Amino acid sequence: PLSCRLYCEEEKDPKRRSCQTVLAEALDIVVRSFAPILPHLAEEVFQHLPYKKDSEGVFRTGWINASSAWKKPGIEEAIEGACAMRDSFLGSISGKNALEYEVVIVIEPGLLFELMEALQAEETSSVSQLNEIMMASQTTLLSELPKETPADANIIKGTFLINLEGGDIHEESSYKVIALPIAKAKCPRCRRYTSPSATTPCPRCLTVIAGKGGR
Repeated sequence: PLSCRLYCEEEKDPKRRSCQTVLAEALDIVVRSFAPILPHLAEEVFQHLPYKKDSEGVFRTGWINASSAWKKPGIEEAIEGACAMRDSFLGSISGKNALEYEVVIVIEPGLLFELMEALQAEETSSVSQLNEIMMASQTTLLSELPKETPADANIIKGTFLINLEGGDIHEESSYKVIALPIAKAKCPRCRRYTSPSATTPCPRCLTVIAGKGGR
């Protein structure tokens, strides 16, 4: 998922820039964490950060100071819920290439569904945060099982316990995950199975290429 954001999205796309921001913040915290016991390594890493110019060094810029902006209510639970569904999906395909599948997630209306909507506003997407977490080529989020579901489809059932507001909101929600072989071709650029043919980039990649004059 990270490589797709970093190397396949347009250079200034918010999804790509937000990924870079998270990686930079994570590296900053890790370097400051081990600085007291590995000072020379920490200083060397800090001095070679390409986005920090004229820095005073890791020991002159203070201890870890993570911004409160990173703490958004519900985000942690949304990611944990999505990861639980991803585990169900990956377990159902038993070591096969996840990109060769599309995932259908069915959750009854409620808090868990709303949390997943925060990761994927569209019903079906190949570029949403939810799909990146699922590691599939395409993810569909529904509130009820689709009528066209194959009779032999492997439907994985699971539950996820939501704790919000320090435990004041406590809700256990059920979900269903269905892995279906995807019918589209592999995009020659991003390697996801989202293209109409094996020789044509997918719609997302075509848009990026058109904006950059090829990449």
